[in-house]
Amino acid sequence: MASLKNSPSLHQTLFLNNISQPQKHDTHSCSKRCISLVRADLTTPPSPNSHAGGQSKRRPLMLGVGALTASLVPTSTVFAEEIPKSYRAFVDASDGYSYYYPSDWREFDFLGHDSAFKDRYLQLQNVRVRFIPTDKKDVHDLGPMEEVLPNLVKHVYSAPNQFPNILDMQEQTTDGKTYYTVEFQLISQNFASASFATIAIANGRYYTQIVGANDRRWRRFRNQLKVIADSFKVLDI
Repeated sequence: MASLKNSPSLHQTLFLNNISQPQKHDTHSCSKRCISLVRADLTTPPSPNSHAGGQSKRRPLMLGVGALTASLVPTSTVFAEEIPKSYRAFVDASDGYSYYYPSDWREFDFLGHDSAFKDRYLQLQNVRVRFIPTDKKDVHDLGPMEEVLPNLVKHVYSAPNQFPNILDMQEQTTDGKTYYTVEFQLISQNFASASFATIAIANGRYYTQIVGANDRRWRRFRNQLKVIADSFKVLDI
């Protein structure tokens, strides 16, 4: 797979739908590098008038509040600690990834994605994961975080009528696997949303997790949604 920053056509294959999108485990080896951007607009956005899938083809392991999963997924220690209160764990051992989601969210089909969950009342408040084949071995093979993530936000995650604004970028390595995460807004004339996007490479696959909500809900529930983003892990198949 060509480098993301040099392959606009590849961007279009990563996402079929451009709508709008902390737990630390002491048992893991984890390092994190963060870049916080107060205003890192990729283009000057207008002031909005208001703040406003491949389908889930199976039911992989879903574990309730308080469950311990280390013994259930012996190939990974990703959930070696107790699941946070009011969250469940989604573990897809066959496709090699896992994450937490709020226990009152519901599974739904999101075009082009392998799994997705949403708030039962607010459809735009959701998490979804997809993956595509790649010959890359590690996310670093795509390029440095400071180049890869802005390029994705501008050319993949945003629609032509949306103005992207990056709020924060993080690089984290856990159990020998590296993740790039970007927090960003998408602003259009009458609507604004915010999301976390996390990318990782493992098992010959390029994984992407998106966690999103409208901008008004984001300001209220950002920390709860960040639990989902921070929990995303790729597993060895």
